[in-house]
Amino acid sequence: MNSERVPKYQQIVESIKEKISNGEWPIGSKIPSQRKLAEEFGVNRSTIITAIEELAADGLIEGKTGVGTRVINNTWTLLAARQPTNWNEYVHTGVHKPSEQIVQEINETESDPTFIQLSKGELSPEIFPIETMKDVLKEAAEELGVLGYEEPKGYRPLRQAVSDYLAAAGINLSPSSILIVSGGLQALQLVSLGLLQRGSPVFLEKPSYLYSLQLFRSAGMDLKGLPMDGEGVLPESISLKKYEKGKSILYTIPCYHNPTGILMSEKRRQELLHACGREQLPIVEDDIYRELWLDNPPPPPLKAMDKNGQVLYMGSLSKTLSPGLRIGWVAAPEPVIDRLADLKMQTDYGSSSLSQRVAAKWLSSGLYQKHMETVREQLRNRRRAALESMDTHLSGLAEWNCPEGGFFIWLKVPSDIPIRTLYGQAFSKKVLMNPGSIYSDGPNRYIRISYAYAPLEALKEGIRILGAQIRSFL
Repeated sequence: MNSERVPKYQQIVESIKEKISNGEWPIGSKIPSQRKLAEEFGVNRSTIITAIEELAADGLIEGKTGVGTRVINNTWTLLAARQPTNWNEYVHTGVHKPSEQIVQEINETESDPTFIQLSKGELSPEIFPIETMKDVLKEAAEELGVLGYEEPKGYRPLRQAVSDYLAAAGINLSPSSILIVSGGLQALQLVSLGLLQRGSPVFLEKPSYLYSLQLFRSAGMDLKGLPMDGEGVLPESISLKKYEKGKSILYTIPCYHNPTGILMSEKRRQELLHACGREQLPIVEDDIYRELWLDNPPPPPLKAMDKNGQVLYMGSLSKTLSPGLRIGWVAAPEPVIDRLADLKMQTDYGSSSLSQRVAAKWLSSGLYQKHMETVREQLRNRRRAALESMDTHLSGLAEWNCPEGGFFIWLKVPSDIPIRTLYGQAFSKKVLMNPGSIYSDGPNRYIRISYAYAPLEALKEGIRILGAQIRSFL
């Protein structure tokens, strides 16, 4: 039968039946929302509703208020006496906690080109050095032998390049004290699994990086939010109980903090080191935004001031060069690196050999430093455009500070505006932003705006729409 003569709703019914019958959507699974199905099939919601009603009449799906629409049978179980495995029971009992629903929605929508992306914490494709990357990839490919597994700590020339790179920031560690990881999140996962116990207290800024929060929670850690001011986390708020000593860590993002954009001052860094030394509290320093300074270079890393091996240092190329390389590093005392390297071998047997060779060439050739000059200039232009647009459309409606670097502007809105409702209204206008509530528990009056990703005109338009939505509440 010619598919063009089959009603559109019937084509959708058959497509969904196929997904159910072949096990893509097993019994117990929740099917996508009507909005998402309408976008996927390119139809209006009334067509989707007609298809869903027919599938429900066939006994394949069932909708319940507050729960959504779920698969309750497949074409085989309608004829069989016994029910098959209900994968839904497994999906909801896994050790790792699912992301909040709004976070899952943001993650999915960040790949939708029809949205103005004010949420994405990565560089615009316009800034990506595609021609240089092609040259580096070609050079790396010409030198390739067999792509086997690397040493447990990572490709040695890359660890040497990282060691040399860190030395320029005042961190003097040999390659044996450096571990190559597949991005910062893997570093945090290894720390959680290899150095902490379930229930260990993790001190961190409040608010803090969304995915580190979720990772620590899933690992069963006891998160303890610490207050911040304009210079960073307040060291006087750090006080460990006797039973917490030897079990706790402090996780901090001192350079262009995510989500607030705050740069920790040099004085505050020294105070933080002193406070953590007094409490015998190890520090995990997440410094992935360090190179994204726009006005002046940031103070030395905590690790550069650390004379006692108190700080575990994390860096990455994901925010500055390419998230797709999946290359980061951990620098710490050698016994810690040995422990984490062993655990990484158990987990994935090493990061991509090709990516490690490409990263080594960027760092050792001077290309990375030259690239960062271009990145900073581009980000300065974007920051200026965002701030000018905010002056035009948000003056008198919200409060914000000019970030000294990084990607983000932390926007404070009036207390009587419901942030989740504002997020939803902007979403309906095809503007995606991150509500501050996903970065900390409790009430939140903030929105995180990224000026790094969207094209300049889209960035300005997104801010204009946001201003109009805020004004609609007043």
